[in-house]
Amino acid sequence: MQSPTTLAERLALIRQRIAAAADRAGRDPATVELMAVTKNHPAETVAEAVALGLDLMGENRIQEAKAKIPLCPARARWHFIGHLQSNKARDAAALFQVIQGIDSLAIATELDKQAAKLGRRLGILLEVNVAGESSKFGWNPEAAVEAIPALNALGRLDLLGLMTVAPYATDAEKVRPVFRRLRELRARCEDRLGAPMPVLSMGMSGDLEVAIEEGSTLVRVGTALFGARPSLLRKTEPNDEAGIA
Repeated sequence: MQSPTTLAERLALIRQRIAAAADRAGRDPATVELMAVTKNHPAETVAEAVALGLDLMGENRIQEAKAKIPLCPARARWHFIGHLQSNKARDAAALFQVIQGIDSLAIATELDKQAAKLGRRLGILLEVNVAGESSKFGWNPEAAVEAIPALNALGRLDLLGLMTVAPYATDAEKVRPVFRRLRELRARCEDRLGAPMPVLSMGMSGDLEVAIEEGSTLVRVGTALFGARPSLLRKTEPNDEAGIA
């Protein structure tokens, strides 16, 4: 089969992959949302994706988002998927609807303060370092469970779910246990919260099928959708879709 060459063709192929994985898991494909990771891609590319019916976008650099988002179609929805520093919390609260990379109570508290100043509510996902990799940000799983009451007490933040970045592997089956553990951890967090946490953000271009089979409700796809990012801006790396700046 000839490789897809247009955004429309690549999007169709990714949607086929999502549907097939959902079918294998006995799930409705509509329960899995596709996020386009737009880092280093211009507003024109975002507009093309939106025209094709894909309106959920993920960015992991505040400065790039500040320049790009105002140029994009208004109906695009934006999640921040990078590591958020406290000095960028105000900009994040102004630009995004959901912050996926919450990895400490301190940053959540600062984000809550900035959201209050702006009169906004924000959704958040807790980033969990399930595999315990020293090179990645994220909560220790036990610490995430323990932090739920304090996070829930923050008045401007809605705790929507969990996200993780699986270790890079050429064989996606090797990271299946990571996705399974995040799903199991969500059940514990929901018990502690006393309410549903509907979002599991896990799975990228190379492992989205396994993630969906293990319960992902949101997959973050960049390279498989847009192709390699422009070389003048940044060399594409395995974790480009992960939210790692």
